[in-house]
Amino acid sequence: MAKPKTRGGSAAKRREQQRQQRQDRMSSAQSQTAKRTDRKRAAPKRSPWLLIGGTIVLIAVIVGFFIFLSNQSNSNSNTNGQNGTPVDTTTLQRVTNVNPALLSQIGTGGVSNPFKLPPGSPALLTGPKGKPEVFFYGAEWCPLCAAERWSIIAALSRFGTFHNLKEIASSSTDSYPNTSTFTFYQSSYTSSYIDFVPVENGDTQRNTLQTPTAGEQQILTQYNVTGYPFMDIGNRYLITAASYDPAVLRTNPNDPSSDPLTQQQIANQLSTENTISKNVLGVANYLTAAICKTTNGQPGNVCNSAPIPSIEQSLSSTPVGMNGMQIGLVPNGFDALVRRPD
Repeated sequence: MAKPKTRGGSAAKRREQQRQQRQDRMSSAQSQTAKRTDRKRAAPKRSPWLLIGGTIVLIAVIVGFFIFLSNQSNSNSNTNGQNGTPVDTTTLQRVTNVNPALLSQIGTGGVSNPFKLPPGSPALLTGPKGKPEVFFYGAEWCPLCAAERWSIIAALSRFGTFHNLKEIASSSTDSYPNTSTFTFYQSSYTSSYIDFVPVENGDTQRNTLQTPTAGEQQILTQYNVTGYPFMDIGNRYLITAASYDPAVLRTNPNDPSSDPLTQQQIANQLSTENTISKNVLGVANYLTAAICKTTNGQPGNVCNSAPIPSIEQSLSSTPVGMNGMQIGLVPNGFDALVRRPD
């Protein structure tokens, strides 16, 4: 009887061992599954930070790239003069606040009368605010316009105030390359006596910058304007060519291809009598006298100060201009008009 009992006990023992082995395998499998689950659960904790960090780095790279492009764009704009650069305070002060004593001392500066009289007897040209209009038509690339603006700013500053003037240089591929000047584009002017209406028709790359309005185009058509610079002072006096040789604004006035003087260097010359100030301020005095003729002598502290009254008298002998003035030559032989691109 003992033997069957022994076999039964052995069988039970084997079953117990097998059961224990199954439990061990299940426990091991559960442990491995738990570890894999823990790893899977732990992964998301790290993943968002990696994603956020990567996103931040990517955004920083993109922002930096666009800042670089913006700086390049601004650099190009400042170089070609389309937008210009702000005028430093000292330069602006010296151009817009010339000593009246120096203006009196210089007189015409030896510059010939730059005006023509309009044919016929046209009505007084008035501007947007009903005051006598000073109309300027030029282009940023035009070297003759570059020279003319110095005189315009000096003269008109005696009647009002310019705002937001910018420094530019004329075309680097034209005559008198890179002549230092200013742009009237996006500037403004306030005055109790006159309305100043400038049109910068082209930028420094000869692209169209400002298109004349219908009224402005009527003026250009009326006088058959074919080039720059052009000025109409109240339909009383016209400037249809350069008023002085732009070469005086260079390091060697006898060499038009010599390096241009900077705005600061030119402005520094407007405090004493010299070749530059005689040309720039001589023309400014002519402009002042012509404007005074349209404002009935106002303001008196400007129009009654020497040399304005004597220049006004000389304007009575101004010749009548012919429609369709072509490229002209002044006595020293420089081209006095730059043709407008078709």
